[in-house]
Amino acid sequence: MQRFRSIDRESDLATPILIQACLPEGHLARYIVEIVESLDLSAIEQRYAGRGHEAYPPSLLLALLIYAYATGIFSSRKIERATYDSIPFRYIACNLHPDHDTLATFRKQFKQEFEEIFVQVLRIARENGMSRFGRVSLDGTKIHANASRHSALSYAHAEQLEAKLKAEVAELLKLADEATALPEGMNLPEELQRREDRLAAIAEAKREIEARARQRYEGEQAEYAAKMAARQAKEAATGKKPRGKEPTPPSPIPHPTDQVNHTDGESRIMPVAGGGFEQCYNAQAVVDVDSMLILVPSVTQDVNDKQQIEPAVEQLGALPQEVARPHSLMADNGYLSEKNVEVCDKAQIEPMIALKRESHHTPWQERFDDHPPALPDGSTPMERMKHRFKTRQGRALYALRKQTVEPVFGIIKGVLGFRQFLTRGLENVKNEWTLVCLAWNVKRMAVLRP
Repeated sequence: MQRFRSIDRESDLATPILIQACLPEGHLARYIVEIVESLDLSAIEQRYAGRGHEAYPPSLLLALLIYAYATGIFSSRKIERATYDSIPFRYIACNLHPDHDTLATFRKQFKQEFEEIFVQVLRIARENGMSRFGRVSLDGTKIHANASRHSALSYAHAEQLEAKLKAEVAELLKLADEATALPEGMNLPEELQRREDRLAAIAEAKREIEARARQRYEGEQAEYAAKMAARQAKEAATGKKPRGKEPTPPSPIPHPTDQVNHTDGESRIMPVAGGGFEQCYNAQAVVDVDSMLILVPSVTQDVNDKQQIEPAVEQLGALPQEVARPHSLMADNGYLSEKNVEVCDKAQIEPMIALKRESHHTPWQERFDDHPPALPDGSTPMERMKHRFKTRQGRALYALRKQTVEPVFGIIKGVLGFRQFLTRGLENVKNEWTLVCLAWNVKRMAVLRP
């Protein structure tokens, strides 16, 4: 005869349960509450008007968002639901239940304050000896925008639609002038207005694409001028015309494939890993080698990474000196340019930017060769960096890049599941990426704590 434990759903479930007692010591939720309660949130608190109903404490909402993002929950509706049926969320929320509108508004509203909180958390990490933040890696990853690429309009298609709609408007006006009998159910003013509205929207989309083309032209023109100056200098030095095709001068005219997205006009079509193109933003992160903590989060609309070294160095320099003063920076060859090397050198940061795509099978002679020719006097920053790559110490330093920044992106996207922004617009997306990186840092600090 089988013997089972007796159960009584009435009496047992009526017994009060201490939520705090259900969480083990050292639980991530406990650590997040501890960190958030040690922060100075006065800048956020001062933004509250003090009218109407009592507001939820900013520390409670911030802790909820950090724990949610650290555990792979990004939807404000799912966070609200979790305050009812998840013990860690109930613990953080103190059995209160902020609705999804409150959470979404809080997430969008405090961009500058979130940036300041991000630095405060880094200061806590430094004070607790988690890292000295001396060696850093920079990389970027494409994260899908909250918009479909199918809602994008190319410049060529816009011109085709514009011509078609203008022809239809002319045809309808001709019908009106000729007083021709209209098809049954047709309202001529409404048909005209519908097409005029579409033409106005298309004209606005074309203006946006043209503005982007002019902006691109300015950047490409500077790069073209630098290449031509280098060719002319080489020709003057050698007396011979340089080999190879001359650089093609840029054009301010939009490309036929240039697009604008109707859902999120500030996102861009970008190539993604695995092939193909998607509507994305380029999320950047400067990651500390020793702790894998993110020092600088940023988001750009640029498809490639070459323009990101200078803003990253500027943001590193803006960090409080007692938090971080990196002395070396690693990046892959997508960031390589002489200007970027010079920017790092000027900021007294040793650059280690790959000179070419990494090979999976480096010849053993290169791996063990540690006696490069001596540098000549007056060598340029680029020559000094190339020389460092020829030393075993320099190659070992650069090898740290792959095991720091790339795993961070891998965990954020693959484990936590953050592959698409929920918000729209560059400024909102920047704010959300800061929150993602903040949650990552606190989660990582929970692992690194003594």
